[in-house]
Amino acid sequence: MHKVDPKKRLGQHFLKDKSICERIANLYGSQAIAPRVMEIGPGMGALTEYLLKRPELDVWCMEVDDDSVLYLDLHFPALKGKVIFGDFLREDLTPIIAGEKMGVIGNFPYNISSQILFKCLEYRNQIPEIVGMFQKEVALRLAEKPGSKTYGILSVLLQAFYDIEYCFTVDEHVFSPPPKVKSAVIRCVRNERETLGCDEKLFVQVVKTSFNQRRKTMRNALKPIIHHADLPFLDLRAERLSVDDFIELTKKITEAKKTAE
Repeated sequence: MHKVDPKKRLGQHFLKDKSICERIANLYGSQAIAPRVMEIGPGMGALTEYLLKRPELDVWCMEVDDDSVLYLDLHFPALKGKVIFGDFLREDLTPIIAGEKMGVIGNFPYNISSQILFKCLEYRNQIPEIVGMFQKEVALRLAEKPGSKTYGILSVLLQAFYDIEYCFTVDEHVFSPPPKVKSAVIRCVRNERETLGCDEKLFVQVVKTSFNQRRKTMRNALKPIIHHADLPFLDLRAERLSVDDFIELTKKITEAKKTAE
């Protein structure tokens, strides 16, 4: 098997520019956080090739396309026993991680890139670093700071546990087939926040509810959740609040509910 044809149903756009592949591979692990790394959706191994050139890394791959799995098995003998045929979004990662730290890297299919990040969030204490290719507007949103219209739900939920760096923009022509949008690479490194220190389920609800009506002040957007006027940040819009602000607000909502009971 000499090549794998990109499958539209899997959202495959194979990266063909070797210099960009090398640049992405070298972004990972610059802080030596986790030598073990899982590449999601390696395709024909354009990025894999450069990850394998780093002897300090223990490279694994997960691929949902059986043609790509066969290709990798034939062309990358160094990966013997380390190519997992499976869907990252559906796999139980516990036996795969096996108590170790494991980074995640990949040219992610854009239709599931956000879901991949949320899956990583579930295993955030085992996944200290994520390096990935995303649609440019998603990458910008993830890395954005408070005060911008780009800043939103993804920004807050990911930045609660990861420091996010927008690394570089990638043009359409370096892919086969070319996507209709520009792409970008970001790097997420686990921060020192072990827990949020508040009701995490409520925190997510507060963040999502706030941004779902982002033109309204927090007071109006959060009417389904809060019934108390004496809370911080209510006169602001969601985009003005930092992660720490959302954590503080969640704590205050919890306290107010307990007082009311």
